[in-house]
Amino acid sequence: MQLQISVMKQYQKEINKRRTFGIISHPDAGKTTLTEKLLLFGGAIQEAGAVKSNKIKKGATSDFMEIERQRGISVATSVLAFEYRDIKINILDTPGHKDFAEDTFRTLTAVDSVIVVIDVAKGVEEQTEKLVEVCRMRNIPMIVFINKMDREGKDAFELLDEIEQKLNLKVTPLSFPIGMGYDFKGIYNIWEKNVNLFTGDSRRDIEETIEIDDLQNEELDQLIGDKAANNLREELELAQGVYPDFDRQDYLDGKLQPVFFGSALNNFGVRELLDCFIKIAPSPRPKESDTRIVRPEEEKFTGFVFKIHANMDPKHRDRLAFIKIVSGKFERNKNYLHVRNNKNMKFSSPNAFFAEKKEIVDTSYPGDIVGLHDTGSFKIGDTLTEGENLMYKGIPSFSPEHFRYINNADPMKSKQLEKGIDQLMDEGVAQLFILELNGRKVIGTVGALQFEVIQYRLKHEYGAKCTYENLNVHKATWVEAENEKSEEFKEFKRVKAKYLAKDKSGQLVFLADSQFSLQMTQQKYPSIKFHSTSEF
Repeated sequence: MQLQISVMKQYQKEINKRRTFGIISHPDAGKTTLTEKLLLFGGAIQEAGAVKSNKIKKGATSDFMEIERQRGISVATSVLAFEYRDIKINILDTPGHKDFAEDTFRTLTAVDSVIVVIDVAKGVEEQTEKLVEVCRMRNIPMIVFINKMDREGKDAFELLDEIEQKLNLKVTPLSFPIGMGYDFKGIYNIWEKNVNLFTGDSRRDIEETIEIDDLQNEELDQLIGDKAANNLREELELAQGVYPDFDRQDYLDGKLQPVFFGSALNNFGVRELLDCFIKIAPSPRPKESDTRIVRPEEEKFTGFVFKIHANMDPKHRDRLAFIKIVSGKFERNKNYLHVRNNKNMKFSSPNAFFAEKKEIVDTSYPGDIVGLHDTGSFKIGDTLTEGENLMYKGIPSFSPEHFRYINNADPMKSKQLEKGIDQLMDEGVAQLFILELNGRKVIGTVGALQFEVIQYRLKHEYGAKCTYENLNVHKATWVEAENEKSEEFKEFKRVKAKYLAKDKSGQLVFLADSQFSLQMTQQKYPSIKFHSTSEF
């Protein structure tokens, strides 16, 4: 009995020390740079790579696909793990570019909290709005990090107002900038009550913190000058009057969002963010399945696939399924049930990640992300359990906005093309629709850049060439009929035959060529419903 209690305690301890979060933002707000700096504190990398410079050959650790290096943007979500002060942190760095929004939405199903990065000069952008909305729908706790304080930009209060209005959040600053851009002196940390001076030398900046509990203290004037000190006192007084005090429970419920200021490139304000994060951020949270809510402290293992990445290693044709562990512990070489296929599988080499470096792990706990080698048996949203029949919900496909026919450009390589399309679609990069009328293949994506990525990857990873042909489709919607045998449904299928297709899982999809035709069709066939996500 005693032994059992001590095992449970150990297990609970493992859960409590894990923090899994995603970083989301608009392109170029500095997500990847922030990720790099967080790793730096975790002692994981010695020098952080900047995405920008072309002269330096060292790319960012989290951008490892060739196409990412060429363009200086993150294309795929990468998973990074490190330890900091006895806390195991799992970061999911998501692509900010709107063309890859779908990847990001999916990643949000696997995180327990989120850090939103906002550029001081640009403020809140539309992409950030979309992403935050998804987090708000799911009540995910958020911390806001306002980046690039060493550049000229909007005033702190103006930014905080904008975040409140545009993102519909309730914020409270936990640090406050002293000046900005050219006059940027440093940050007053409200959370720890100390001043951090900015020198512009990133190596020194990490260390220099001066504790000042009382703002009236004259030491403050000596440090930053009278004018700046008085300004800071006024602003802080105003901030404390306007914004609520920090309440951890409100933050965990998604009702209050703490804000930090800093400059990730200069490594400034990042430590404060991290120190506060590990104290307040939630450990792994319960997750809803189709039958019940699963808690992380349960003994039996459950987890789900939220991302599939083909060809991580170009030398070996492998696919990795990324699994988020929800409950119990995952052990290598143990049999687990693949719920959708109803078959048992075991995994001899589950991977933990450090960007492209992978290590084989024997046991993983809730909150961890494990990569499993996949021979084609996994799809996004699949659930693994120790025998219980349950499926996790919440990883929908969104209706694409761009459509093209895909044609084979090299008849000798049709097998390779088939295989390539098949695998890339499983990854969830884009969606494949097969027309009912003539069996032609149509690819639908959320953003136009995806077509280029698919073409590039088919050529370089599968040796297949493809060409595209434009297709006039406004939106793809999933069709649900009240009665499939009704005359109305038969008529719909006959009249709209050239606009009907099947998706990968064989669901019927209607490809409407304009918003108008979609509305007309809805009016004409009232018993048929058209859905914009595949989960209805």
